[in-house]
Amino acid sequence: MNCDVVIIGGGATGVGVLRDAAMRGLKAILVERVDLAQGTTGRYHGLLHSGGRYVVSDPESATECAEENAILKRIHPDAVEATGGLFVSVAGDDDEFPDRFIKGAEATGVPAAEITIAEARKREPRLTPKLARAFEVQDGTVDGWRMVWGAVESAREYGAECLTYHRVTDIDVKDGAVRGVMCHADKTGEDVYIECRAVVNAAGPWGGHIAAMAGEHDVQVVPGRGIMVAMNHRLVNSVVNRCVYPADGDIIVPVHTVSIIGTTDHRDDDPDHLVIERDEVQQMLDAGEDLIPGFRESRALHVWVGARPLLQDKRVAADDTRHMSRNMSVVRHDVQGLITVAGGKLTTYRLMAARVVDAVCEELGENRPCRTAEEPVASGSNYKVTHRLAEVEAAKKADHGAPDRDPVICECEFVTKKMITDLLDEQPDATFDDLRRQLRIGMGPCQGGFCASRTAGIAHEHGCWTAAQTNELLRLFMKNRWGGIYPILYGAQAREASLDDWIYRSTLDLDGLPVTELPAGAELPSATRYPAKEAAK
Repeated sequence: MNCDVVIIGGGATGVGVLRDAAMRGLKAILVERVDLAQGTTGRYHGLLHSGGRYVVSDPESATECAEENAILKRIHPDAVEATGGLFVSVAGDDDEFPDRFIKGAEATGVPAAEITIAEARKREPRLTPKLARAFEVQDGTVDGWRMVWGAVESAREYGAECLTYHRVTDIDVKDGAVRGVMCHADKTGEDVYIECRAVVNAAGPWGGHIAAMAGEHDVQVVPGRGIMVAMNHRLVNSVVNRCVYPADGDIIVPVHTVSIIGTTDHRDDDPDHLVIERDEVQQMLDAGEDLIPGFRESRALHVWVGARPLLQDKRVAADDTRHMSRNMSVVRHDVQGLITVAGGKLTTYRLMAARVVDAVCEELGENRPCRTAEEPVASGSNYKVTHRLAEVEAAKKADHGAPDRDPVICECEFVTKKMITDLLDEQPDATFDDLRRQLRIGMGPCQGGFCASRTAGIAHEHGCWTAAQTNELLRLFMKNRWGGIYPILYGAQAREASLDDWIYRSTLDLDGLPVTELPAGAELPSATRYPAKEAAK
C-alpha cells in the first residue's frame, strides 16, 4: 500500500485530519489499533463548548471554541444538539468571578448574556434555589461517535481509507525522513506496510509512544485522567456550568436521554489502565447536589474514565493537569514528514485538523486550501433527542397493525432487530461493544441486562460467530459494563445490577459455560473498563 500521508489514531482529531487531507486531494490512510473513537473521543463528556469555560483561564481556547462551535453545528447537524447553556453561580461561590467571566466573554468573542435568576429557573426548574447569578451561552451537546463516523464517511467519498484494528508496530525512517508505517492487523494476523511521504501522529495520550517509534523521544504527552457519571434521565435540558474557575464536577451535560456530570482531572501514566476511584465518584455526586438538589437520589447508570492528551506545560507542576493549557499543539519534528498533534478538545477537532494538514502540505511542498468548514458531512439531518422513538413508531405504523416483524431488542434505547442485522451485514466481525457504540445497546438503565443476551442470539443466528465465540463476546461485554457499575452500586441501580447478576450468573449460567478464546482483536487494552481497586477484589 502507498499514500501521501498516514494518520495514526482514529479519534476525532485523526479522523478530522483524514477528511481534511482527502478533501485537499491528498491520498490519505488512517490506521487505528481498535475501533474508531474508542480512546479519548469515545470516553467523552458530550459537551460542545461555547468557549465560556475558558474565557478567564485560557482566552485563546475560548475564542477557538466559540468559532468552532458555530462551524460544527453547521457541518455536523446529526451529531450536535443545540441545547444552549447556562453559567450559574451559587451562594458561597467567588463573588468576583462572574464579573471576570462576562468581561472575559466580551474580550474573547464568546456570546454570553446575563439573565435573571427567575429566567434561569424557568429554563431549568431543578436548579438550586441558592442561585446568585446566571448567564446564557451557546453550549451544545455532541455525540462523538456520530461525529467521527460522519467525518470518516465524508473522507471515504474523497478516496481516503480507514483501517481499524490495525496496530502500528514501527515507523520506517531513512535518511532523516519518514518512508512508511508498519502495522499489524489484529483480526487477521497480517502485517501491513504502508509507504508514505508524511505521518501524522494523532494518537492522543499514546502520542509519546508513537513518536518514539520514529526516534523522537522528547514528546511528553501527559494523560489527564477524568471520570464522568451518567444519570438515568435528563435532569437538565441545557448544559449547566458552574460559574467558577474550572474545577472538578462543575458541568452537567444532557446527552441523548441521560445527564452526564464531570469531570475530575488527575495525571496518570498509563492511558490503557485508568482506574475509577470511588471517592471521585462521590465528589461528582456532591458537586451535582450543589447545582441540583436531589441529584444524589437520582439514578446513576454508569461511570467511565478517559485521558486528555495534554502536552507538558512547564508553567505548572508536572502532575497538575487541571491547570495545563487546553491549547492545541502541532509539533514538527527533526524527522522530516513526521507531525504530532496533541491538546485541544473535541469542539476544536476540525480546526486542529486544518492546522495539521497545513503543516503536512508545507512538508510536502504543496499549497492546498482547507474546505472542511464549508462542506457538511453526508447525512445532513438535524439531531433530535426523540429521533429513535420516532423511527420505531413510524415503522410500526407502516405495518398497519401486522405482527411485529422488527421487534425492539433494547427497550432502553429503542434498538430494533433490523438495526442490529443491518449493521452486522456491514460489519460481520463487529463485537458487541462495537454494536454498543454505534447503536447504544446496553447504555440504558438495564446496562445490558436484557438486551445483551438478545443481541448475542441475533449475532449467532446471523452467522457472525460460533456459539462458543458468542458466549465469550457476551462475557466480555458484560465485564466491560460491570466495570462502570461497581462504583455506583446504590439505590435503584443496585437493584437493577442484582437482577442482571441473577439473569446472567443464575438463569444463563454465563460464568459456568465452557471457556474458549475470544475472536482475534476482540479484547484490547482500551476496550476494557477498570473498576477501582477495592471493587475489583
